[in-house]
Parts: sequence; structure tokens; C-alpha cells
Amino acid sequence: AEEQYGRTIIYRGYDSTCLVENDEEPPRELNREAIDISLEVALLLNMNPIDVIHTMRKIVIDGSNTCGFQRTALVATGGLFSTEEGPIRIDSLCLEEDAAQKLEAEGEAVVYSLDRLGIPLVEICTAPDIKTAEQAMKVAEQLGMILRSTGNVKRGLGTIRQDINVSIEGGARVEIKGVQNLRLIGELVRNEVVRQSKLIELKSELNKRDAKVEHEIKDLAAIFGATTSRVIKKAGGAVFGVCLHGFSGVLGTEIQPGRRFGTELADFAIKFGAGLMHTDELPAYGITAEEVEHLKRTFDATEDDCVVIVAADGERATKALKAVLMRAEAAMHEIPKETRRALPNGSSAYMRPLPGAARMYPETDVPPVVIGDKWLGDIRNNLPETFEHRKERYKAKFVLNDELANKISRNSNFTLFERIMESYKGVPATLVVRTLTDTLVEFMQEGLEVEQLTDQHFMDLFKQLSANTFGKEAVADILKFVANKPELSIATAIDELGLRSDTGEIEQLIENIVNSKKEFIREKGERAVGPLMGVAMKELRGKVDGELINRLLVEKVKGVLENG
Repeated sequence: AEEQYGRTIIYRGYDSTCLVENDEEPPRELNREAIDISLEVALLLNMNPIDVIHTMRKIVIDGSNTCGFQRTALVATGGLFSTEEGPIRIDSLCLEEDAAQKLEAEGEAVVYSLDRLGIPLVEICTAPDIKTAEQAMKVAEQLGMILRSTGNVKRGLGTIRQDINVSIEGGARVEIKGVQNLRLIGELVRNEVVRQSKLIELKSELNKRDAKVEHEIKDLAAIFGATTSRVIKKAGGAVFGVCLHGFSGVLGTEIQPGRRFGTELADFAIKFGAGLMHTDELPAYGITAEEVEHLKRTFDATEDDCVVIVAADGERATKALKAVLMRAEAAMHEIPKETRRALPNGSSAYMRPLPGAARMYPETDVPPVVIGDKWLGDIRNNLPETFEHRKERYKAKFVLNDELANKISRNSNFTLFERIMESYKGVPATLVVRTLTDTLVEFMQEGLEVEQLTDQHFMDLFKQLSANTFGKEAVADILKFVANKPELSIATAIDELGLRSDTGEIEQLIENIVNSKKEFIREKGERAVGPLMGVAMKELRGKVDGELINRLLVEKVKGVLENG
């Protein structure tokens, strides 16, 4: 239970915070608009809405909800939607309330903001049909698109959050919570597979060594009485430790990028506000080699053993070390089922044990809601366009092939594509599609922050292109420039890159090329246009469309041939 951590929970309220959010009065009935949106999403996912919505309480004990539970209601079951890799089943769709936002945690105090508490959420649970890290990312993106197609879902980083369940053969189901960035999903899944694989290897190695965990916690303050370690001095010289027999080298084994098994144990200790050090990494942190040797002698530790120490007061250190011992002992027998939080580098850290089904019980303060045929029929008659219908419409209206029409119809930028095509009639649809899909993917692979590119950037870009301000070959260069300097406008980027076209300058350049190659033109005839096109493109690439260059060259070459 969270109580063992001895935390103080502090809530920040605002003028908009109501008595329900303060847990000082019962909740109102379910929000009708939120139910409408939930049913709409359910139907888009080919799900079966239930007849009566009952609200349940899901126990939440980390302080993120003032009443100690989250209200959640099952809306639909049994869905299915198609992906390029095959169909994905949807187990359930629930309407939930968002939790309070964690602002900071310092020492034993955790601060939450109540401005987000109670905002309606739609939780969609997929069946275990996703086989690869890449597919997980694509499924999350497609679900996000379906949600946004309703026009009733917030956009932006953090508005759609993924909880990813990963399991491998010989491992355990692990839930990684709070993934906000789609680009991290693949990395998180791959790293979790690596983590569990490494833990399986460590389990085997520990069993070979006949490792064991000694549960005796020793007071080690006497060893560090004259220490120069700032960590220990900060704790007032209080140091406690345990010995893990047969664990030498294990805690120093990397199991995820930048995280070792010792880091896993430290995740447990930090829950009690205590840092952890071990002999796989010592001497370090101001602790000397002599102190390490004294430490090992105190536990009669051999070179096969690992001593773990915590610098904290007795009560806190004891709780932290007991948690460490529990996790170390589990390492010899199983891969623990647990909930982890996503880290920015694509790895994850321990949060808490994986909860069981018993955490749910009925909410007696919120009345059930009957979903009648008329209510459901009204929503069904006003559903947004499906992917397949949109694809066929794009093929007919914009003369796109099946591949490109499918790509943009399933892309989250499909509404932006339509705005561009409606606003600037002369812009090639194929170019717009490839820019909004392939080009952005290439940018992400290069590590560019494509989130910096706004819809307005793309609108301005294609407005300038439709006005022949630059050539279509420069589209990617301009976007890359703006992605690195998002404070600049498209017009400024064109100027700074020297891409703004001047019709007079272009005609003069082509005139000069033709005049310098008259003998070549007379020898090759109209076949001279191709080689001359290459010369012109070297000078003008990005400044003007290649079709215009070709047209001007054909005219000039014909002039030379006609005049002998």
C-alpha cells in the first residue's frame, strides 16, 4: 500500500475547482456529451455498445484522485478495425475521468493539480493481436486518428496517452503507462523486450550460482564514521546494508539503455526516499576502496557477493532495503508483473505491482444510463467518414493511385491535405501527399522535431508554391529549415535559402546556357534538351519548377534550330 511510503499529498485548487473534485460532495450524473462521443468512437471501431452503462470505482491509492478511486464506465465491447498488418480486435471501450496532474515530488511530499481531475477520457483496450514494436506504433497512430475524426478530441502532446502491455515467452505481462509520444512507442516496446530477456538470463545465471538473499539488515554507521562521502554526510552518517550472495556483477548488468539491474533495485528504494549504492559500482560517490573492503568484511562477503547500502535514517533505510531484498529474491524465481512509467529515452522505471481485477467495485452515487435505440440510431446516422470511403473519394477527386490515397486517408494529416487542395488548386496532389506522409517520416528518422511544424507552415508553403515563388524540388529543404527554426515564417525561409524565383533571371540564365551550347544543339537537335536540362537544374534547382525550365528550354532550342 502507498501508506508505507509515508507520503504527504498536497492538492492545488483553482477558482474552477468544484466541491466534487475536492471530494466534499457526491458526483453528478454522467456527462451526456461524453457518452455521445464514447458511443461514436465505439461505432467507428465496429463495437457493440451495451444497453445500460453502469459506473464503477477503480481503486487509486497514489494520491492522483482525491476520493481514492477513479470512476470508470464500460460503454462497448467486441470491436475490430483493419490495419496494413491485419485486423486488430478491441476488447473494451470505457468512459473514465482523468486523474489529477502530478506537478512535483520532493522528499515525502507529492503535489497534484486539480485542474485536470474529472475531465472525460475514452479508454480503448486492444486484444493481444499486436506482434511487433512497429505495429504497436501504427495501431496507436490509427486509433488516434479515429478519435480525432470525431472532431471532439483535444490535439497536442499528452492529450492521447498510451498504456502499453508487453509480454514475451518466459517473461511476464508488464504495463508501461503514460506514453505520450508516438515516436517513443516502438523504442519502449523493443527496450522492454530486451529488459525481460536480460532478466530471464540473470535468473538463469543466479540459479547456476546458487544465489541467495540474506535478510539481515546491518547498521554500518561505524564503518563510515570518518567518511568524506557527501551522500553519507547528508544522511547524518546513517548507513544500513544487506548482502546478496552470488549477486556479484549482476547489479552492474545493463538491462535497458542507461539502466542496470541495480537501477531496478534503486527504483524500489527511492519509493521510500532513499538512494542505493552497491559494491558492483563502488568505490564511488566519495566512498573509498578501504571502506568498501571493510564493508565486505562486515558481511563476510566473497568476491561472488554484492553488498547493497542505503544512506538514510533507520526507519526509512529498513523499509527501502526490505523492498530491495524482495525484488532481488524475485529475480531468482520470476519476471515480476508490474506497472512501469515511460522514460524520455525509451526505457522505463518501476512504478508499482500490476493491479488485479479486484480493484473495481460499483459506484453507488452515479445512476446508470440506459442507451436506447433512438439515441444509438441518431449517433450512427451522423458518424464521420470511414477510411475506406475517404480513400475512394480521394482517388476520384484528386486522381491519386490506391497506395497514395490509402496512405493519406489513414494519416492524421488528412484534414490538412484537404484544406491545402481546396485552397490551392494548382498544387499537385501527389506532392502534397508525399510531403505530409513520407517526407515527415524521413524527418523523424533524421531526428528532426516535426512537432514544430504547424498546419499554418504547410498552408503557407503550398501557397507560395502555387504562386511559383519557388520550385517543388525545394519543398523538403524549406520544411527542414523551418523545423530547425520554427520561429521563422515560410517566406523568410525561402529568402534565407535563396530560393525565391525571378522570372527575368531564369529566362536570362536559360538564354545564356543555350547560347553557349549552340554547336551542341545543332549537332543533337531536339535531343539536346535533356542534357541542357541537367545543366539548368544545377543552377536553378529549388528556385523554379522543373516543368517551367523544360518548357523554356524547348522554346529556346527550337529557336536555335529554326534559325540555323
